[in-house]
Amino acid sequence: MKQKTIMIGNKPIGSEYPMYTIAEIGSNFDGSIERAKKLVDLAVDYCGADAVKFQSFKATDIVSKIGFLGRSDGFQSHWEKPVYEVYKDAEFPREWHQELFNYCKEKGSTFLSAPYDREAVDLLDELGVEAFKVGSGDITWLEMLEYIAHKDKPIILATGASTLSEVDAAVKTIKATGNKKLILLQCVTNYPSTFESANVNAMKAMGKMFDVEVGYSDHTPGSIVPLCARALGGCIIEKHFTDDKTRKGPDHSFAMDHHDFKEMVEDIRCLEKTLGSPHKTLYEEEAVTVDLQRRCVRAADNLGAGLILEAKHLVALRPAPEGTICPKYCSKLIGKKIKKSIARGDAIVWEDI
Repeated sequence: MKQKTIMIGNKPIGSEYPMYTIAEIGSNFDGSIERAKKLVDLAVDYCGADAVKFQSFKATDIVSKIGFLGRSDGFQSHWEKPVYEVYKDAEFPREWHQELFNYCKEKGSTFLSAPYDREAVDLLDELGVEAFKVGSGDITWLEMLEYIAHKDKPIILATGASTLSEVDAAVKTIKATGNKKLILLQCVTNYPSTFESANVNAMKAMGKMFDVEVGYSDHTPGSIVPLCARALGGCIIEKHFTDDKTRKGPDHSFAMDHHDFKEMVEDIRCLEKTLGSPHKTLYEEEAVTVDLQRRCVRAADNLGAGLILEAKHLVALRPAPEGTICPKYCSKLIGKKIKKSIARGDAIVWEDI
């Protein structure tokens, strides 16, 4: 069984709580710690993001230099440099972790990162990160999932390009450690991905199937998928984040800029208000319109005192002030005598009978 409430810092995570928003800075700090701080400022102060996220990897420990050479599948054509060099340029230096962690903490925000080797897991754990993010690419690295799960912190696991059986194996591996603090993210690993492939319903289905909280790691343009995910019970949304989509780099072009991200957060908060509760309620703001739009029983013609009412004497018309007779009671009026004259269009009340 999933535990009732997963906490990331002081924020409860679940479909009944406000959606947790993650600004994925990733490699968009472009090799500058000052730029990384600027993006943190924008994400937290301007956009209202709950967390900012980086990626903790070393190129030597995540890709093979020769593994991508000579490939004919077009993967290399995405970037001007060899894949290994792109990863090398995008490294988030280990020596920056403490400084950025402290910077986020001072701002009252949460620092997250996805570790791609055991040393990174240990480093993040020692820093005191509130949760671990695991990227879709490592969902089949079960030994790594087990290692992370033993840290007994919430795990946010993306499921892009994965079969259901692979997700099942990952979930079982994590839960076998006793760590039940798992959130699965539906994801499509294409940059950008298409709306036709978004399949937000799969997110909802995984939540029921694996008895876990769910969310979405989204690479489609705009806020449509995040809003859809929230409406279907998603508790986390992750979006790549930049301040300038025209900058060079692997992640800038499809990322949300600070204006987009701010609008998304505002739209999500508005949507959450509209979702309300499962209980159907008559709201105070509807009180006037109830009278204006509902009908009551009125005289179809001028009716004289002592008249025995027939169906032809009655009509259902708006408005319906308090104390008037609802049309569903018309049959009870048939054959009754009215005490006084009633003008055409006037409401008939029980006291008139």
